[in-house]
Amino acid sequence: MLAAHLPSGSRVLELGTGTGVGTAWIVSGLLPRTDVTVTTAERDQQTARLAAQGSWHGFVDLRRGDALDVLHEGGTFDMIFADAQGGKWEGLDLTIAALRPGGLLVVDDMTPRPEWAAEQHARQAGVRRALFTSPLLTSVELSHGSGVILSARRDGQRSRR
Repeated sequence: MLAAHLPSGSRVLELGTGTGVGTAWIVSGLLPRTDVTVTTAERDQQTARLAAQGSWHGFVDLRRGDALDVLHEGGTFDMIFADAQGGKWEGLDLTIAALRPGGLLVVDDMTPRPEWAAEQHARQAGVRRALFTSPLLTSVELSHGSGVILSARRDGQRSRR
């Protein structure tokens, strides 16, 4: 649904492709349109190989590499799904900076789990705090799956192009 609202020419970034399930949901929201670019990044070689076995449309760019490397390339995006350590637990500031004004940021794994180590709880709390206190974002928490925070980049705030 979030991808379906994107206007023509939009750019989507998924940080942490995994085996491509999230990518498939994004693409299903876009089809039959093919006028949006979807870039995904997966660091784990074996997982990236599994995702690459899927049948993807030409507007999907599956990359094997660290999410932070993609963010360092520059450019802005209309929607970012942060599902990797890089761009979520590390480098969240880069992710927010890469979001165009009016763009959407989807961050999962935001419901604390009892089996997490203390360090994981602290990192997750830091991400939550950053999303809810950033002057660049308006955020809401959704009780869905592993817990999702949906943030919109405020208009009028400049981001790098």
